[in-house]
Parts: sequence; structure tokens; C-alpha cells
Amino acid sequence: MLTRRHIRVKVMQTIYAYKHSKDNYKDANLDSSEKFLRYNMKQMLDLYLLLFYLLVELQNHAVRYNIKLQKKILATQEDKNPSQAFVKNKIIKLIANNPHFREVIENKKLDIWENDSEYVAILFNQLKARSWYKEYLQKKETSFQEDKKIILKLYKEIIAPNEKLYDYLEDKRLTWLDDFPLVNTLIVKSLEKLSPQNATALLVPELFKNKDDEEFAIQLFRKTVQKEDYLLQEIDGKTPNWDKDRIADLDLIILKMGIAEFLYFPTIPVRVTINECLEVAKEYSTPKSNVFINGILDKLSKEYAKKGKLNKIGRGLR
Repeated sequence: MLTRRHIRVKVMQTIYAYKHSKDNYKDANLDSSEKFLRYNMKQMLDLYLLLFYLLVELQNHAVRYNIKLQKKILATQEDKNPSQAFVKNKIIKLIANNPHFREVIENKKLDIWENDSEYVAILFNQLKARSWYKEYLQKKETSFQEDKKIILKLYKEIIAPNEKLYDYLEDKRLTWLDDFPLVNTLIVKSLEKLSPQNATALLVPELFKNKDDEEFAIQLFRKTVQKEDYLLQEIDGKTPNWDKDRIADLDLIILKMGIAEFLYFPTIPVRVTINECLEVAKEYSTPKSNVFINGILDKLSKEYAKKGKLNKIGRGLR
């Protein structure tokens, strides 16, 4: 589930929190920050599961809404026979009926939407107002692909950009604030691929692709923190127009992470490190940060290559 870029973002966030804690540079706090890093990464999976479960609750809400229509005192013929298209949507049924998904939701205590049903209602009311949803409800029979298309539109146009949902998630767990855009992208990709054959793997993915990725997260954090003095020395002199104290905190963290990857991660190509640092800077730092960071990392990589300091393993890694 987590890509190396997601991991780098989590490491950056953890280092930032560590640097701004009262007791930094103490082993106890380093251990505590490492635990926070592990927790922070796991929270991303929880958010992923929770938002998939939101689709199930939206369908449940639609069922209750249809029952309410049928019980109206002056119910029209249309009210008495409401559309079944959404309440029978095959994509949501595939999610709702997956036993492993339901078990994980229950074990992690993520079945929270019943207590916070007002947010489900807000989303459903927005859905009802869309012309493409009204057109969908007119269909007596829908294919799997038609059902998938409507759920993708629901997610992209209503759930992902919803500010009230964003505020709600921020109040629930602070770490979800930065995770929301990343998780939205992951969910859309999973919905596009979802089928009865791969449902369990996509609905409840492994947090890490392999043990190497998990180890990468911990080692990148530790190397960047423990070797900080040396990494700062490497930056000195490469920023003639900038004093260290004037470099934005996040830029400095990204630079140190990049240099740590150059020196202590022999299997990661230099160009990959630079590109990943630039993408993280574009997303989280200032508009000019990527140009600034690119200049320093490019200069250092060439200097290290001349001095034989890169020690990269394998062909094409420099």
C-alpha cells in the first residue's frame, strides 16, 4: 500500500515533529519518535479502510431513505417504488460482503459512521442533487462497469473534495490531515481495479510491499537524525546565498534525507533520490523549494561521484 514516496513523507513529518519536541537529541525521544513513525504509517491504512467503509454506510443510508419515502403519508407512486440502482450497487455490495474486510473493520473498531451519521447524510444529500446520479437511478438494470463508474464519480466529485468530511477526519486523528489526499488517490486506483477476484487484496492491502520498505522507513529516519551534524556539514558551503538558519525547516529536512540516501542507502539510485525529494518538496514546501533542493543535491551527487563516496551497488545507480 505505502509507496516509497509515502514513506518519505511520513519520515519527513516524523523528523519535523522530533525536531520541534522539547527533548530532542535524547535516545528516549528518538525511540518515542520511531514508535510515532510506525503509528503514523499504520494510521494511513486505517483511513483507507474507513473511507472504503464510508461507501457501505452511504448505501445503508440509501436503504433507510427509501424506506422513509415508502412510509410518507402522501407518498407518490415513485416514492412507493423507489429506485434500487444504488442500494443494489454491485461495487458497494462487493465491499460490504467481503468477510475479511468486515472482520478488519470490526477488529480495528472503525465502524464509526453509525455514531457520526450526520456526515453520511451530508454526502448522501449532495449525491442526490447530482444530475448523473438521477440518471443512474432511472436504470432498472446496471452492469458491473456502470456501477463502478458511478462509485468512482461519487468518490472523486463528492467524497474526496468534501470540506466537512476533511474537518471531521482532522478532529478524529490529526495524522489523517496529511493522509487524506494520498489515501484518496489510493482508493480511486483500487476502485478502478476492483473485481470479485481481487477484492480482498485491494480492500485490505498489506501496509508495506515488503520488509525492505518497512526497514527503509526506520533506517531513513534514524540515519537522518543520528547523522544530522555530519549532514549539515555537507550542506554548508553549498548554499552561498543562504545561511542554514534561513533555510525553511522542511527544505532542510528534505535535504538531509536526500544526502542520507546518497551515503547510506547503496541500492537507491541517485536520480531516484533527487526526483523523490523534489516531488515531496513540491507537495509540502514552498513554491521555489524544488529548484533550491535540486541545485544542492545535484551538486553534492556529482561531488560524491568524483570522490567515490556514493558506493552504490548495481549498474545504473549513480
